Amino acid sequence: MKNKIKLAGYSVLSVAMTFPAVAFGAFDPNVGGATGLPKSSLMDIISNIMQWLLTAVGIAGVIGFVIAGLLYLTAAGDEKKIGTAKQAMLASIIGVIVAIAGVVALNVAKSLLGGTQNF
Repeated sequence: MKNKIKLAGYSVLSVAMTFPAVAFGAFDPNVGGATGLPKSSLMDIISNIMQWLLTAVGIAGVIGFVIAGLLYLTAAGDEKKIGTAKQAMLASIIGVIVAIAGVVALNVAKSLLGGTQNF
């Protein structure tokens, strides 16, 4: 029974994860031809994937920053909890910095390779 529930959950999750790709693909002006595949270059595809990943890292960093702030506020003077909150805040700040540096590096690499910049 547990395996059936897991299989159903994975099925729903996989359909939910592919929905945005299907929805955006239906309204993409670059889609056409006999195959229906996008007419993008490999550099554009890799750039879009990297932009999505860096956006996810940035969002996760900001959410981590908020959670670390809540941990700090609820520490109530306990040094161990304050230390944990400070470590979480440092990790989230590093995550946001990595995401911003990744976006900058991606735009620099794209401009050096002759693509357009996305600021």
